[in-house]
Amino acid sequence: MPSEMPQAHVWAPEHLQLAVTAAGVALWAWNVDDDGFTMDERGFALWGLPWRDKVTFEELSANIHPADRDRVRAAFAATRAVLGSYETDFRILVGEEVRWVAARGKGEDVGMVGRTMFGIFLDVTARKHAEEGNELLAGEMSHRVKNLLSIASGLTAITSRSSDSTQEMARELIERLSALGRAHDLVRPLPNGQGGDALLGDLLSVLLAPYDDLGAFSGRVRVAVERLGVGAGAATSLAMVIHELATNSMKYGALSVPTGTLDVSSVADPEQVVLSWVERGGPSVEAPEKLAGFGSDLVQRSVRGQLGGQIEHDWSCDGLIVTLRLSRARIAM
Repeated sequence: MPSEMPQAHVWAPEHLQLAVTAAGVALWAWNVDDDGFTMDERGFALWGLPWRDKVTFEELSANIHPADRDRVRAAFAATRAVLGSYETDFRILVGEEVRWVAARGKGEDVGMVGRTMFGIFLDVTARKHAEEGNELLAGEMSHRVKNLLSIASGLTAITSRSSDSTQEMARELIERLSALGRAHDLVRPLPNGQGGDALLGDLLSVLLAPYDDLGAFSGRVRVAVERLGVGAGAATSLAMVIHELATNSMKYGALSVPTGTLDVSSVADPEQVVLSWVERGGPSVEAPEKLAGFGSDLVQRSVRGQLGGQIEHDWSCDGLIVTLRLSRARIAM
């Protein structure tokens, strides 16, 4: 006797509702003639609106982020001409909060019932934030790699001028690149629980060690700061800032010439850690009309956001002076 074919599961309405709830899906229906727009309770909660029987699409679109509003209106108006499935991502405003929503459905009047189209909304805020974080990380890494290549080129040129043989040049270059690699490791975040606080002076000394012996004399980079522990999170942000300042000095400032010097010191303050970055003996500098570029944005974001402080530049005729005012509470985090 042939075996019986398994029976297909019969999806009762309550089963479908359980599946929809488990997936975090919000349902919507849109009457293409009178612009009537209805959603389930999850849909109104997603949009931050009190539940009601019906809302027009025009009224609902008032909650869409202004930068996305015209695009979304045009996309919904064009859905009836779209062949097959469609998906549109956009931002909505819920008070001061910005949420990302994905609208999905079928175009070309597929599944239309009584002049009404059906679809779903999904909250994709977490996914969008992850994508933005990945884009920022990719941009940061690209910028950092370019800086490292620029520094490596400078190290190679300086080493070639100061070495008497290829063997000596290779040895010195390897030592300098290795020191630069150790400094670069401090910029890389470590998983939670790996490593404790670092002393501020040690952190600065390791970061600046690759540049110390590139001039006419050793010890041209001097660090004299208070004894202070720096938390793991703050160490990463501070290392990014110091790395960027040192890179710029290597390219354009005091560290770009053999006789240039750099002094990093701190001033006692009960609420803030005040660091002074003083370059002397380098080429003449002029204040730029505007600090722009990824590196400047990264420094500003790190100082103000992660370190709770501010950064000031003094483009004096003797050389650049940078003052970092950082929150003591944030430094310890």
